[in-house]
Amino acid sequence: MDLRRWLSLAVDSVEDWQSSYPPFAPHPCLEVSEANFKAAFETFAGRMRGNYPYFHPSYAGQMLKPPHPAAVAGYVAAMLVNPNNHALDGGKITSELEKEVVAELASMFGFLTHLGHLTTSGTIANLEALYVARELHPGLGVAFSAEAHYTHERMCGLLGVPATAIRTDDRGRLDLDALDETLATGQIGTVVATAGTTGLGAIDPVHDVLAVARKHGVRVHVDAAYGGFFTLLAGGEGSAGLDPLPWRAIADCDSVVVDPHKHGLQPYGCGAVLFSDPAVGRFYAHDSPYTYFTSGDLHLGEISLECSRAGAAAAALWLTFKVLPPTREGLGQVLAAGRNAALDWWSLLAKSDVLKGYQPPDLDIVSYYPVTEPASLAAIGQSADRILVSGMTDPQRPVFVSTLTVTADEFRRRHPRVIMDREHTKILRSVLMKPESATYVRWLHTRLEELAG
Repeated sequence: MDLRRWLSLAVDSVEDWQSSYPPFAPHPCLEVSEANFKAAFETFAGRMRGNYPYFHPSYAGQMLKPPHPAAVAGYVAAMLVNPNNHALDGGKITSELEKEVVAELASMFGFLTHLGHLTTSGTIANLEALYVARELHPGLGVAFSAEAHYTHERMCGLLGVPATAIRTDDRGRLDLDALDETLATGQIGTVVATAGTTGLGAIDPVHDVLAVARKHGVRVHVDAAYGGFFTLLAGGEGSAGLDPLPWRAIADCDSVVVDPHKHGLQPYGCGAVLFSDPAVGRFYAHDSPYTYFTSGDLHLGEISLECSRAGAAAAALWLTFKVLPPTREGLGQVLAAGRNAALDWWSLLAKSDVLKGYQPPDLDIVSYYPVTEPASLAAIGQSADRILVSGMTDPQRPVFVSTLTVTADEFRRRHPRVIMDREHTKILRSVLMKPESATYVRWLHTRLEELAG
């Protein structure tokens, strides 16, 4: 893939379109000398070189990777026009593109009807889902697993909605008995099921959560911000044990959030929220006397809490879906590579004398910890910190991972023989969301074994 050529095509296409209009001279106030720009850019480029190498498979720390060149080209081309998808007159074409990609996402999850739009992040997408939950069940609370993303508790606080964290099982999934007990109180209006926790990549049993919730007349929202695109793999050939039931159950839930800027190969920020019932659009109803005047059709700003939103984000996702469609054979192969890498690493950990797997991976997140003497939480946490820093600061063969703080109770349920001499500890965690990890995982494992030894 020649990114330079694709970017040139993007810029040329915009300049060609602009040339169809009468020429005009840019205002002098916008002029910047070549020397001034070069000096500023050299400083900028120097600063940017201080980043960690998010593009490289040696970086397996946080959920970061570069966008696909198609997304970059689409974003740049649209950004030069700079449409605003709040209203149809501000994003005439990119609003159409947004509606098309949102329909593809809805189809991916099996929604027969939908109302949705792109957002700037999964946090905002979840805020919108919980806002609708509040409007549908005023006075009732929201329940979610103790392993769910912290955004739910924060957004409940923002919305003035009671928040209840439900305990998890020994795989980090929402405990169904605890959920049933909580919903039986009649104080919960919506339960959040997480399809891919950001810590361990655990998948709540959405199908079972749905059954318990419906028994109590409770709505179900699915936070699939991280794991949503894995629905492309579930139950198919080569899915290697990825249970299809939670993913298929999303179609019967009330709303779902997914982040294309994670596994959809998009730049930040690009999230999405979808509701199965288009009638919830009534909760967004508002008017703007200077905005919604070019069309009688529904403007995206009329079904969103956000106002200005980059049309370039919709353009980037639309172009990416054209070359890598959200299907098992298209984008699914990108996710399969990362997941296979995680499964391969887990098999290597099973044979290691210095690293031990913490929890089997469901998606593409691998969790593990150093073998220590004594085998105690204190020693494990200290060793994990040492490995993290040593790997990041090695000038010759750097490796970048992350740590995850777990409680003694969580650790005990998985590895009861470890000495619980602290209330919590840190383990190591690697996110293998770059498909190149599939051919780099043995190097990662060997390098971390060296650092742990």
